Amino acid sequence: MLDIRFVRENPDKVKENIKKKFQDEKLPLVDEVIAADAEKREVQKKADDLRANRNRLSKEIGSLMAQGKKEEGMALREQVKAQADELEALSKKESELSARVTEIMMTIPNIIDDDVPIGRDDSENVELQKFGEPVVPDYEIPYHTEIMESFGGIDLDAAGRVAGNGFYYLMGDIARLHSAVLAYARDFMINKGFTYCVPPFMIRSAVVNGVMSFAEMDAMMYKIEGEDLYLIGTSEHSMIGKFIDTATPESELPKTLTSYSPCFRKEKGAHGIEERGVYRIHQFEKQEMIVVCKPEESREWFNKLWSYTVELFRTLDIPVRTLECCSGDLADLKVKSIDVEAWSPRQKKYFEVGSCSNLTDAQARRLRIKIKGENGSYLAHTLNNTVVAPPRMLIAFLENNLQADGSVLIPAALQPYMGGTKALVPKNKK
Repeated sequence: MLDIRFVRENPDKVKENIKKKFQDEKLPLVDEVIAADAEKREVQKKADDLRANRNRLSKEIGSLMAQGKKEEGMALREQVKAQADELEALSKKESELSARVTEIMMTIPNIIDDDVPIGRDDSENVELQKFGEPVVPDYEIPYHTEIMESFGGIDLDAAGRVAGNGFYYLMGDIARLHSAVLAYARDFMINKGFTYCVPPFMIRSAVVNGVMSFAEMDAMMYKIEGEDLYLIGTSEHSMIGKFIDTATPESELPKTLTSYSPCFRKEKGAHGIEERGVYRIHQFEKQEMIVVCKPEESREWFNKLWSYTVELFRTLDIPVRTLECCSGDLADLKVKSIDVEAWSPRQKKYFEVGSCSNLTDAQARRLRIKIKGENGSYLAHTLNNTVVAPPRMLIAFLENNLQADGSVLIPAALQPYMGGTKALVPKNKK
């Protein structure tokens, strides 16, 4: 969320940013919020003047009563009473205008970085760099669920009977591989100096509204009926929420945390939930990383974060590339994002396995996350990035490490987490 003062002083820049994000329907909101804010400040001034006058009159009444001038004192009391009714009306109007200003400000997008490419959607994202050589072997790479099934590692039929489409049972070596990847990712980030955390898997609406836009919330979040709680769509939400209403001393920054959690997503507006696969699903597990830092450090941390994901995937022999997200593909709170995509030998193309985002002070303003400095407090910057998110990440792992005989090699980095196993051997070869 932007600072209302910034919007007042830079309306043309805010409108130009809206156009860059192809959200022209929001353009009238800029003038509307400026007008509503001006009216709110005018009402607030009248209310403040009225309160000051009421306090003055109250003192005068006390003085008159002390002097025995009861009639004059009673007359002033009638004035105070009349002003109380007026003050109540002004206070109500101020609250209404304040709520409207906040509502609009929550929908106006953050100012994107100058170097973000302009485009309508993810089809116009820009490739930045490739890491590792993408290989297409001379033998067929089966669909990922077929690979899993060859190890007796997945049961979608049972999951469908229990929970419907978008869920899965992982079993045996595939389930162990899933857990091994998460454990490896956890230790990888701990070795980068991050503090490991297991957060709450449900959050209140105040946190939801602080970490994401209304559109994202509607498309993603599951609401717990009858309670002010939502299931998290990613642990980033819970982790950033950890700092709500806090002021961290500069000397304690940056805060670097890596977290494990299950994630739950409605996937509303997606192109349907695949019945066969585990690419787009309602439930998955993820290792995440977040940073809370000084404003001048957020760009440096942004580049560190996505590079960690690249490094981790390369230790698992998975070629990846990075994409700069274009303006239309950025969620409203983000100023800059880079997606990490893994190579799929079967599809002969890359697909998304992680996303790194810098939100500058947007989340911090909503959640009142501040830094305590020598000259007072100021808003922090927040960033987040995916470490790994199996089972989607397993698709890339299995395809890139699959051998001609159907076995899957386990890279050296992961072998300690698999009990020293160097390769998985299929049980149900077709």
